[in-house]
Amino acid sequence: MPEESRPRWVFHPGDLALFVDRKGRRNLVTLEQGKSFHTHFGVLPHEAVIGQESGSRVTVGSQRLLALKPTLAEYIQEIRRVTQIIYPKDIGPILVYGDIFPGARVLEAGLGSGALTLALLAAVGPQGAVTTYELKQETVAKALSNLRRHGPVPENFSAHVRDVYQGIVEPELDRVILDVPEPWNVVTHAAETLVPGGIFLSYLPTVLQVHRLGEALAAHPKFDLVDTFEVLIRPWHVSRRSVRPVHRMIGHTGFITTARKCAPGKPLRLEDLEQETPLSAAPNEIAN
Repeated sequence: MPEESRPRWVFHPGDLALFVDRKGRRNLVTLEQGKSFHTHFGVLPHEAVIGQESGSRVTVGSQRLLALKPTLAEYIQEIRRVTQIIYPKDIGPILVYGDIFPGARVLEAGLGSGALTLALLAAVGPQGAVTTYELKQETVAKALSNLRRHGPVPENFSAHVRDVYQGIVEPELDRVILDVPEPWNVVTHAAETLVPGGIFLSYLPTVLQVHRLGEALAAHPKFDLVDTFEVLIRPWHVSRRSVRPVHRMIGHTGFITTARKCAPGKPLRLEDLEQETPLSAAPNEIAN
């Protein structure tokens, strides 16, 4: 069968293969003709995998490896890291609560290793566009290498060495997604470029950063419905003899804050009303 006519679930040269051994250890390999995957129990020629279906089991010495085409989450876990990545447990909620839809025009600031970028590109599809701002050229180069290893970089993606704190060039964005340390410096820029109803989303590691961002969003007349949350995952061990939570859960990694661009005129918050009301006023005076 000609290579180009093989089903997508069949391994081709240049494809990524995720090898999993009986102890659950994982290795991510790019398949190439004439190359081999070396393990402590033998050597596996890539030709033994090319042409096989994803989910096949291949023999190496006395062991059998499971060969899979990696999911995006699996690839992100094994990605070559330039900086700390955003993990799949947070990427999923970012896509859902950020409402990254097919055809969306998205600005991402803070390219990092490119993990979130891959998910954004998959979500917006060929009709959408993802633009990234990153401060360092070397970070862009390394992240692009990660993107290319996963597959061809789509034409609707562009990366710029640019400081998002200084402004946003792209007009009429549907979403602004930030992984930068001082996102409050972007609030005004985002308000100017987001379409009505557009979403501002920020990913931050600490409570102090979240508090400062929350104050900036609350003070801006064009942002409303500000929400902050974190995602915790508690895996469970399920076997024939027992069902119990694993000893180590995936705890705090970061806070996700979202806000919507709306018409000015949002109601005062309760704490604002409390600040404006004299503490010594009698109940009937407050009512009047």
